[in-house]
Amino acid sequence: MIKTESLTKIFRLYNSHTDFLKELLFGKTYHTEFRALNNVSFEVPDGEALGIIGQNGAGKSTLLKILNGVLLPDGGAYICDGNTTGLLELGTGFNLEMTGLENIYMNGLLLGMNREEIDQKRDLVVAFTELGDFITKPLKTYSSGMVMRLAFSVAIHAEPKCFLVDEALSVGDAYFQQKCSRKIKKFRDEGGSIIFVSHDLNAVKILCNQAILLDHGEVVGQGDPEQVINIYNYMLAKKTERMDTPVCHAGALAEGYGNFQAKIVSLLMLNDLGEEVDCFISGKPTIIEIGLTSDIEFEDITVGILIRDRFGQDVFGTNTFHLKVPVKLQPGSDCRVRYRIDEFNLGAGKYTLTVAAHSQDVHIDDCYHWIDNVKIFEVLSAADFLSTGLVRLKPEVQVIC
Repeated sequence: MIKTESLTKIFRLYNSHTDFLKELLFGKTYHTEFRALNNVSFEVPDGEALGIIGQNGAGKSTLLKILNGVLLPDGGAYICDGNTTGLLELGTGFNLEMTGLENIYMNGLLLGMNREEIDQKRDLVVAFTELGDFITKPLKTYSSGMVMRLAFSVAIHAEPKCFLVDEALSVGDAYFQQKCSRKIKKFRDEGGSIIFVSHDLNAVKILCNQAILLDHGEVVGQGDPEQVINIYNYMLAKKTERMDTPVCHAGALAEGYGNFQAKIVSLLMLNDLGEEVDCFISGKPTIIEIGLTSDIEFEDITVGILIRDRFGQDVFGTNTFHLKVPVKLQPGSDCRVRYRIDEFNLGAGKYTLTVAAHSQDVHIDDCYHWIDNVKIFEVLSAADFLSTGLVRLKPEVQVIC
């Protein structure tokens, strides 16, 4: 279990090195205070994972350093039940001049293992890294992904009770990231507590039971990962807009957020027969039609769609900006943007649709109207084509004997 209560961390910032000395000598204040964390409280029970998201500078890494014992808090308290290991800044605790094998011993000792334990686990650690002959080479010859392999393998084989993961996993290749994800899930399912810090929002949805959103050191969102991520998207849009509330104006389709200079007022999902339904056949034609209106003129507005699976993972998204289809919106007139998908090649399952109107390629610059999970729908397998997974691929199979 990991638990924090009103955790606070304050850094003193000096304009120059001499200001610190002057403060000691004269007793006057020559610093300003930066509150990196402010009254952060949460609990991660055994067998659960907490995702922490937020922009750079929100306090995520500072929080992990406190929980890992690298920094001391200035207020509040925390409990990490049992041995705690983690991946913080990539390469922390390693010596670049030493070989990978030598670093296993050095880092293992730093994580609380004794030499006998490391001897017993050495072959498992080396095998998990899949570094081959590089394990006997100096760390300075490693790529960042190879360093991550070594760091993760040592940390997870230290048999921690609590595991802290920062952005280090993002530098690995896809194969090893999947391998690490499986190991993290196994660790969680066997009763370990995990704190997972990442900008990969899909990974947070998949790996974590709960999430918190940090902003300027404070918790501004806490709960189900998908809900917290939706708050994060709203917060990003709000930073560049004068938005007082996440609830849309009268006449718009449903609850959403934005500055509402343009509004989404209708949505249709039609099957191959042109019928508005909530259930679709995989591989059949599908139409998504979004209606908009505005009181001002737009020379080019971006209209996008985003499909998520039942776990909240982003499956497919695009918009008119990326498709290079200009959308001109006249004041007082209605406009409909129709996405025709000739083959709706999603795998069988339940999904949600998110729609948005904004400027340029992403909603962060100018978010006019964004509606999360505006429609829930289901996809069924076609009778003549059975498959598993999130997508319906159509391979041609050749047998060469």
